[in-house]
Amino acid sequence: MPPLAAERKESMNNMPKEKMALVAVSRDCFPMDLSVSRRKALAAAYQEKYGEGLYECPVCIENEIDMRKALADVKEAGCNALVLYLGNFGPETPETLLIKEFDGPAMVVAAAEETGDNLVGGRGDAYCGVLNASYNLKLRNLKAYLPEYPVGTAEECADMIAEFAPIARAVIGLNNLKIISFGPRPRDFMACNAPIKQLFNINVEIEENSELDLFESFNNHAEDERIPGVVKDMEEELGTGNKKPEILHKLAQYELTLLDWIEEHKGSREFVAIAGKCWPAFQTQFGCVPCYVNSRLTKRGIPVSCEVDIYGALSEFIGTVISQDAVTLLDINNTVPADMFRSQIEEKYGYTQKDTFMGFHCGNTPSSKLSFCEMKYQLIMARNLPEEVTQGTLEGDIIPGDITFYRLQSTADAKLRAYIAQGEVLPVATRSFGGIGVFAIPEMGRFYRHVLVEKNYPHHGAVAFGHYGKTLYEVFKYIGVETSEINFNQPKGMMYPTENPFA
Repeated sequence: MPPLAAERKESMNNMPKEKMALVAVSRDCFPMDLSVSRRKALAAAYQEKYGEGLYECPVCIENEIDMRKALADVKEAGCNALVLYLGNFGPETPETLLIKEFDGPAMVVAAAEETGDNLVGGRGDAYCGVLNASYNLKLRNLKAYLPEYPVGTAEECADMIAEFAPIARAVIGLNNLKIISFGPRPRDFMACNAPIKQLFNINVEIEENSELDLFESFNNHAEDERIPGVVKDMEEELGTGNKKPEILHKLAQYELTLLDWIEEHKGSREFVAIAGKCWPAFQTQFGCVPCYVNSRLTKRGIPVSCEVDIYGALSEFIGTVISQDAVTLLDINNTVPADMFRSQIEEKYGYTQKDTFMGFHCGNTPSSKLSFCEMKYQLIMARNLPEEVTQGTLEGDIIPGDITFYRLQSTADAKLRAYIAQGEVLPVATRSFGGIGVFAIPEMGRFYRHVLVEKNYPHHGAVAFGHYGKTLYEVFKYIGVETSEINFNQPKGMMYPTENPFA
């Protein structure tokens, strides 16, 4: 068994970092010192619970001149996310202009009243001010994140800011992301159709390349002096799971090709995701499959999707940034056989058979997310091709634990929609091939029919290892997905619009 996964701590690069600014506002007919003292209390509460990462702006905004001073201060401090704090009612024009001029992810949060013994000089009316702030944000067509209940004590507001951090990080990442694709989708794979208009609508850039360009670069790396070092690293990662050592040289050559391409082509963007064409000609021309390399880049924070799935790569990137952990992209693949369900799942985990399915892909899941792993060949492709050109998959059962299955997608007519479903990977041996796991999602059967099928989603879903539904939902809202188009696995008794009430 290889040294696993968790034993090899690799740093995640290609990751945005947020630095949040806390800016308090005050309406001129309310005491400014109330807002300032509440801001200081909030900053202290955040630092005590979450450490560094929140910059306290010393300027309290009453008017537009103050707004300019505060804006200059937080920009000079290097802040790329904004927390607008209503310590009292707040001035609607300057506070919303700050969000407009800041030009980065922003949230609005407000102070609750502290005590019934001080409801004269100590009453701030921020509860009311949030209404005016939200009204004015809409007037100016501005986006801001508002928590489910955006009013609280210093400690409660500190928790809200901590929840905003991964949302802000995702927005920052998308605003600086380039997706690099190679080739058109494989033949007869219309499900990976990807209208690119919505990428531009959410500030993502794309560079589309021919796989011939990639092949040329690959050949130019044939004698790369770095190859032996990459091979050695692969050998250390795979350990006894290195069942195809003869293919490592080509895989290392391909990995270096991708990494160099990223550095040469990301241009003005800081972050990159890749959508690669991995069959059918890849095997015969490159002499291997790219799955293991895809897994290695993904583990380092550079998502690589299969089959030129551009929105799959985009989804992976969002999950990576939110979770600060590797994700994977899987086919929503096959049912769990009845005998397997009865013997290994039914009485142990409390799911119905329709709640379960198997998520699979050829070998792109990072080793850190596999219970065991081995370098093998791609069985499905080997049915039509010589086995020796299908080597390079990373196979094993996916680690058990909480997961979020999700996807951001553009429809064929360029409309954004998304789904989110929380569940788990069960500790059940798959007895199959590929990177594969037994998944359980409450009410999956209904979700499969009335979301995945009904809404025409592709067969690929991104998998984040943990429950991140709340954050994903807010990210999708922030970037402009209509809430009616953010679907989830609805609980029993909550009907889908297309669900037959008599069924």
